[in-house]
Amino acid sequence: MSTSPNSAVQQQLSVPARLRNFAIGSLFALVLLVPKLLRVRRDPRAWTIFRVLLGFIGADLVILPLSLWNSWLAAIAGLGLFLLAILLPSARPNFDLDAKAQEVGALVVVNGGTYRGPGGAEIPVRLFAGAKTITLLDSQLQVRLAIPTAQISSVRVGEVAGTWVLRIHCGDRAEDLSYRGVFAEHFARVAENTLLGLLPATLPMLPQRRSATA
Repeated sequence: MSTSPNSAVQQQLSVPARLRNFAIGSLFALVLLVPKLLRVRRDPRAWTIFRVLLGFIGADLVILPLSLWNSWLAAIAGLGLFLLAILLPSARPNFDLDAKAQEVGALVVVNGGTYRGPGGAEIPVRLFAGAKTITLLDSQLQVRLAIPTAQISSVRVGEVAGTWVLRIHCGDRAEDLSYRGVFAEHFARVAENTLLGLLPATLPMLPQRRSATA
């Protein structure tokens, strides 16, 4: 007579344990999948296929238990997978900053602020500073401007109407990089010091001695 109440109590106590085990198992599986998911995300096509499959699996876990058996745990997990497939961000392009720096021969990569291109639009850029070339690349690592380091005559930083501007003089033209925000001056100074460190040092002109007969 006492077996049925005990079994009912054990069944009730097993629900939290099952939830805990399911959560721990899911978390462990997620940790193992994170490195693989990051590699898949770099391929837009593979990432899209993964999100579609994840959505179908989630929808199946929600619908099938309702029609075949009563398993609300599977339905909750399926709903979570379906929502995850919708909320996952889009694919991230496979851009390797270090590889790009080696490609353009950059020694240092710093914040380049915004660069006003030929069309007049301001483009956030990174400044790839190399011994031979100073290259500005946008967020997609596309080259927006390349300046031979040897052609740079001067680098100046100044504030104009609340905006810090790094002006690079090269030949008969000047290129401006604009910095805004709380750390605008700091980023501009870092870029200036980086470029100055790559420019060839100018040897001091020694005064000529007058001859004794002068």
